[in-house]
Amino acid sequence: MNDPLPSTTNLPRLSDRTGVTDAVRAQMLATEHWSLLATRSMTWNEVFSRASMFITVLSAAVVALALVAQATAFGPSFRLFALLILPVVLLAGLATLTRLGNANMDDFWLVTGMNRLRHAYLELAPELEPYFVTEQHDDEASVMRSYGLNARLHVSRVLAGTPNLVAAVNIVVVGVLAALIADTLGAPDALNIAVGIVAALVAVVAFGMLAYHSIRSARQAHHPRFPA
Repeated sequence: MNDPLPSTTNLPRLSDRTGVTDAVRAQMLATEHWSLLATRSMTWNEVFSRASMFITVLSAAVVALALVAQATAFGPSFRLFALLILPVVLLAGLATLTRLGNANMDDFWLVTGMNRLRHAYLELAPELEPYFVTEQHDDEASVMRSYGLNARLHVSRVLAGTPNLVAAVNIVVVGVLAALIADTLGAPDALNIAVGIVAALVAVVAFGMLAYHSIRSARQAHHPRFPA
């Protein structure tokens, strides 16, 4: 979302420039618009694929643990198997969470670009503005409104996001893995539960700080050219 180019507020309006017809301008803008739409579609396809892949890995791990537990009666062999497979699940979850966070930032950047293109469309044909339901400005509030009616970073939208659901699963895996390690080291059951809860809470704080840092970095890197 960095904009290395200087602000374009002092440049002449698109419709005031000579040498290129409005039809050519509209065709060039539409080509860029379709390119952004295609990129956004591929980004969201990857998001769904990565999330599905993680759920598949998690489901397979749970089934495998259930089968091993039934065969070993939760003995030392089960703990060894769980210590081998849960880190793999956690690694897949962390990689998925990181990619989903990056995809959200990429999507914000793409929507910003489409808002700028709509601004150019309305410079060419300002009488069409009443027919647009998405924004023509590229400040943060305008970009968020392009995501939907009254779209904001409120609690329900944040909690229902795919990255946060994946983070919640990762937090559970962290807690279970920490409790299992404590149990393997011979800690009593009460201490095992306490260790698992503390590890999960630490993961909550870590993921929260990571999300806050990502959003803060994206806001700092975003430089509107056509603010409302």
